[in-house]
Amino acid sequence: MGVILLKLEGPMQSWGIGSRLSERQTEAEPTKSGVIGLIASALGRSREDPIQDLVEMKMGVRVDREGQIFYDYHTVLDVLRANVKGKITKSKLGTVTSRRFFLADACFLVGMESKNDTLLDEILLGLNKPRWPLFLGRKSFLPSSPVRISSNIFDEPLSNVLTKVKWLGRTTDVSPEALRLVIETEPNEGQTRMDVPISFLPKQYRSRYVATKFIPFEDILREVK
Repeated sequence: MGVILLKLEGPMQSWGIGSRLSERQTEAEPTKSGVIGLIASALGRSREDPIQDLVEMKMGVRVDREGQIFYDYHTVLDVLRANVKGKITKSKLGTVTSRRFFLADACFLVGMESKNDTLLDEILLGLNKPRWPLFLGRKSFLPSSPVRISSNIFDEPLSNVLTKVKWLGRTTDVSPEALRLVIETEPNEGQTRMDVPISFLPKQYRSRYVATKFIPFEDILREVK
């Protein structure tokens, strides 16, 4: 069993689950579908390629900087109305507005655990030299620092690695009393998240369970190696 680490930090991030209407919400931390999509981009996998090996990895997220939630206002012109019949004319087109929420100035330590060390090595190589651009939930939201922060595969349980790795906050940040940890757990032991991709084309998802814990800041002990 091995664990690799990712650092997801940027001016803006958006991790939505099922928001397709005028209100596009974001979760407070990265979704599994978003992280798997990022890894698939690094590996050069298309939307049609199988992702079952990536889905089988266990994911945990440590929130090193919570960030703040804001939204931007979008206007889309000349959208065909749903009840339109017959020939399409200018008068049958409308304007659609939406609010799209995002996290500003957040930083996350993400751990991915797998029994397949070959796959973990492949992901580490891909993150070092991504085949396609990496983004944090939206294509316009780019990482502000390297996503791969260690070339090692940690031979420890996921929760141990996420507890011990050094805090990723800036030297100017005020150290928190505790860090929030969101980690996959057994069925019925946590909250349900509908963010496990079965496929990206067509988009299909299933649920998983996550538990939220808090790590005292003094327990964050060592450097990333």
